[in-house]
Amino acid sequence: MAIKNYKKIYTELNKSKFLKLQIIVLFVTTYIDWVIMPYVTKLEGLYLPVFMISFFMLIGATDGLIQPLFKKVKIYNIYLFIIILDIIQVISYSLCNYDMVVFTYVILSIFTLQAITFEISRIHTVDFMKNEIDIKDYLIVRSFFVSSAIIGGAVTAMIFDYFGIKLTSMLIFLSVLGVFAVIIEYKLYKKFKVAFANLSISPTL
Repeated sequence: MAIKNYKKIYTELNKSKFLKLQIIVLFVTTYIDWVIMPYVTKLEGLYLPVFMISFFMLIGATDGLIQPLFKKVKIYNIYLFIIILDIIQVISYSLCNYDMVVFTYVILSIFTLQAITFEISRIHTVDFMKNEIDIKDYLIVRSFFVSSAIIGGAVTAMIFDYFGIKLTSMLIFLSVLGVFAVIIEYKLYKKFKVAFANLSISPTL
């Protein structure tokens, strides 16, 4: 990709009243998941049978099959569900001090629901954003920040592991980021809800 195309990414962020908030939410939540994911993967091998790991993977792969069920759902309701999931995720971090097996199951359940929910929200967002920016540009911007978040999260996990940072300390750090993500998600939820209220066309995209 030419350098000018990278500059265009940041131009696109300022063109849309929704895109910047969406990208912040997507980046932070993806970053959090990819910091904790290596730890959860390690815990899977210690506490969960292959059957249950495969079961979570199986459920996560159904997003394409259940998309038609959510065809008429309002996008701000999807973000409301994302907010609830993220709040549960932050609260669930405390379980690691009490029962590691339950903690592992809860985190994997949240990851699975997040994967399905973000795929559903992506489809609805593409439809909603088509009047604001070019869909190709939107997908490029989205992919750029998802990749950046994954790389950032993976590198952070490697650094934490290298310096022997305790799991509890890492979860405190992620909790702070999680609270920040929830705040931005709520702002995005309100923006979408107001936008739908002002639309003269059907809001069920």
